Amino acid sequence: MAAIQRVTMALRQSGHSLAAWPTYRLKRQVSKSILFLFVAAGALFLLVPLVWMVSTSLKPLGQIWTFPPQWIPETPLWENYSQVFTTRPYLLYLRNTLFIIVVAEVGTLLSCSLIAFGFARTRFPGRNVLFYIVLGTMMIPGYATLIPMFVLFRELDWLNTYKPLLVPTFFGNAVYIFLLRQFYMTIPLELDEAARIDGCGYFEVYWRILIPLVKPALAAVAIFTFMGHWNDYFGPLIYLMDENKWPVALGLLTYKNMESGYYISWNILMAASFLTLVPVLIVFFFAQRTFIQGVVITGVEK
Repeated sequence: MAAIQRVTMALRQSGHSLAAWPTYRLKRQVSKSILFLFVAAGALFLLVPLVWMVSTSLKPLGQIWTFPPQWIPETPLWENYSQVFTTRPYLLYLRNTLFIIVVAEVGTLLSCSLIAFGFARTRFPGRNVLFYIVLGTMMIPGYATLIPMFVLFRELDWLNTYKPLLVPTFFGNAVYIFLLRQFYMTIPLELDEAARIDGCGYFEVYWRILIPLVKPALAAVAIFTFMGHWNDYFGPLIYLMDENKWPVALGLLTYKNMESGYYISWNILMAASFLTLVPVLIVFFFAQRTFIQGVVITGVEK
C-alpha cells in the first residue's frame, strides 16, 4: 500500500492521473533500458584494451601485427606466461613491490590517521590555518619539488635505496589527511569526552575509540596507497639504479627491452602486464564496497 501511495503521489505531482500508471511505468522502463545500453557500451569500449592485451599475450610473435586483427588466437600459447618468469626475475620484482607496499601502508595509515585525528579532535591555536596550509600543499605539482627532493636524498646518501620511496610515507599525505579528517568529523565528540572521563588520554582515544570506527576510511586510504605504489614507475626510475631492487612497474621495462630478432617480444610483455594488472583487480573487486563507503561518508561533515 505504501508503494502504491508513493506512486500515486508522484503521478499527482507530475500532473498525471492513476490511469496513466501503465504509460508512466513504460516510460521509466524505456529510460532505464536506454541508460543501461549507454553504460554497457561505455564498459565494452573501456574493455577493448584489456581484451587486446590478453589476446596479444596468447599469440605467437608473428600473429600480433596481422591485418585484419585476430582477436582470438587459433592456438593459444600459454607458455608465454611461463616465459614471464623464466626470461626475467619477475618474482624478484614482485617481492620488492610487496615490501614497498607493506612499509608504505604502515607509514601512510599511521601518520595520516594521527595527523587527521589532531586536526579533527583537538583544539589548539592556529589549527584551521595549519590545516589550510596542509591542503595547500596539494596544489604544488610534484614535478616542482622533484629536483629539491632528489638533491636532498642525494645529500643524505639515500640514492639506490628504498628510503626515498618509504620514509616520506611516515610524514603524511595531504589528500589522505583530508579524507580521514572528514571521517573523524562525522563521529560525535561525546565519545571522546566519555573516554577521557574514564581516564583515557588522547592516544588511547585515538587507538581504542576512533580507529575501530574509521575502518571504512582507512580501507579507502589503504586501497589508494596500494594502487599508487603498485603502479609507481617514476619514483623507482629516479631513485633506484640496481635492477635487483626494482618493483614490478619498473621491471616491465626489461620485457620491452627484451628483443627477439628485429622485434620486441610484445606477447611476453603483454603477458607480464596482465599478470601485473590481476592483483589490482582482485583487491578492488573484494574491497569495492568498503572503498566506496569510505569515500562517500568522508564527504559528510557535521
